[in-house]
Amino acid sequence: MTERRDKRGLGRGLSALMGELSTDTGGQMAVGPDQRRTVPIDELAVNPDQPRRTFPPDEIEELSESIRAHGVLQPLIVRPLRSEQGTVYQIVAGERRWRAAQKARLHEVPVIVRELDDDTTLQIALVENIQRADLGALEEAQAYQQLVVRFGHTQDHVATALGKSRSHVANMLRLLQLPEDVQTLLRDGRLSAGHARALLGAAQPGILARKVVAEGLSVRETEALVRGGRPARPRAGGATAEKDADTLALEAHLASVLRAAVSIRHEEGGGGRLSIRYRDVEHLDQICELLSSAH
Repeated sequence: MTERRDKRGLGRGLSALMGELSTDTGGQMAVGPDQRRTVPIDELAVNPDQPRRTFPPDEIEELSESIRAHGVLQPLIVRPLRSEQGTVYQIVAGERRWRAAQKARLHEVPVIVRELDDDTTLQIALVENIQRADLGALEEAQAYQQLVVRFGHTQDHVATALGKSRSHVANMLRLLQLPEDVQTLLRDGRLSAGHARALLGAAQPGILARKVVAEGLSVRETEALVRGGRPARPRAGGATAEKDADTLALEAHLASVLRAAVSIRHEEGGGGRLSIRYRDVEHLDQICELLSSAH
């Protein structure tokens, strides 16, 4: 049963799936004015399978100000959910507008009502979210994954239908291979998607990610770190070896505690050198205070 559903979705294609919905130059869902109707805002309900989980308060506030001035210019896409208690409308696309409209104290909003099954609802929500420029890297990757894994679309098909390159879709999907601690740093905005892609080739991505965050490394510096391009233990003849996982973990821990870039360099004979890099005199004072308070 599931296999038949997936094949049908794949055969229809994303463009056919969207029906009369089309994509305008701004990446938003465009609709004809004759499809509009107005629904009380308290009759709308969120979709529990909404791919987007994060709605920054400042973004909602900015949109609510626009709505106060101009109203909701683009209708929400909804579907009716009927029960003994009556009909409510589940939001298929436009939850951000609904949240902002609530904040703007609107009593009703324009919508397009469609009879959609669960699978079609989710696919439309995924596509609508992917087309948003401010979608987080992991949210975008998870949307691609659902289109590929759950609904049977190929990466090539997804890329073509959404106007993305095949390599972009593949690279975004690879982010989901990172350990959970690295994904958390990416989700929180402490790592960029470029940093995360650089860490994909690392043997210890979690350790290196913490070091990247603690030291504020650029993407290029992160790539060099993954390649082992930083100085480590000297070998005979002056050559250096890549740092082992224990050394990298200790550097990351110290960098986190001291809030500064830390480098450990082992030398023959059991000794070595510990380097702490500071930005300015004020930063140096902060490091000295942390060291002085250590017990």
